[in-house]
Amino acid sequence: MSLKWTDTQEIAIQLAEKYPDTDPQYISFVDLHQWVCQLDEFEDNPEKSNEKILEAIQALWIEEIQ
Repeated sequence: MSLKWTDTQEIAIQLAEKYPDTDPQYISFVDLHQWVCQLDEFEDNPEKSNEKILEAIQALWIEEIQ
């Protein structure tokens, strides 16, 4: 399975698993963007991201760890 920017829920799950000791509430969008692009299954164009997508990923990650 390859991940695209639109797979926000799955990206959030994978980030929560990969960074279990990280509080996503305090991550900058620059770092979040980089971490998403570094996920093994991520295969989308890094330039297709935007603030709305990163906000959605961050919010879902926060939900995931609660």
